[in-house]
Amino acid sequence: MDIVLFLLLGLFVGTFGTLVGIGGGLICVPIFILLLSDGGVYPFFHSAAQITGTSLVVVFANAASGTLAYIRQKRVFFHAAVPFALATLPGAWLGSSIVDKFNMEKLDFYYGLFLLFMACVMYWNATHRPSVELTEIPQGFRYSRALGIIASFGVGFISSIFGIGGGVIHVPLMIYLLGFPVHVATATSHFVLACSSAFGVISHFLLDHIVWVPAIAISVGAAIGAQIGAKISKKTKSKVILALLSLAMFALGLRLVLLGSPK
Repeated sequence: MDIVLFLLLGLFVGTFGTLVGIGGGLICVPIFILLLSDGGVYPFFHSAAQITGTSLVVVFANAASGTLAYIRQKRVFFHAAVPFALATLPGAWLGSSIVDKFNMEKLDFYYGLFLLFMACVMYWNATHRPSVELTEIPQGFRYSRALGIIASFGVGFISSIFGIGGGVIHVPLMIYLLGFPVHVATATSHFVLACSSAFGVISHFLLDHIVWVPAIAISVGAAIGAQIGAKISKKTKSKVILALLSLAMFALGLRLVLLGSPK
């Protein structure tokens, strides 16, 4: 029954994460903290490092599966994807090494603050998304590669330290700071995330941060869900979904900052 529930969770995480370009970890980590850590309904995780390491395995499965789908659709802009991906690797290693210093109380507080910030970013993204959503790079497109590389280093760090998909930060940066079309930004960010999360998973594995039963079961569901999310992404306007998710994230962030997770 545990494995079936984890598979269903992964299916939801993969479909929704790929659809709106957030990687899935932003959904997994709050569930792990509130329901599956010590004091939760079913304690699988006993440290902050186990939560972030296990979540990052799911993020990798979702991102890798979604990336394959986007490559087949020819929506990944490799001119930016490759240097951005390389820039995330040092940050991913740094994040995985720092998270060992977090206890559950610190994870509750810092992740709660992060959720509050991300909720504001996602709400702004949902309400300011371009009305014309191109699915390919326009002729003569230019962007700041240096600025993208700097931002990608930070994305790799945040992705690894919190066990989330950095797409929740990367996609808005690529759209509003670098001028990428929405669908191209989502696909390219997935490629970058697949690379950075793979490196982060290796780091967390070497540090023994991964709980394998939920990691594998949720990852299988996420990989399947990512294919579904990629297929329906062209036909779906995700503004309302993003807005509602951002409000839920804001409420959860306040909960974690003010009260922490169940003890």
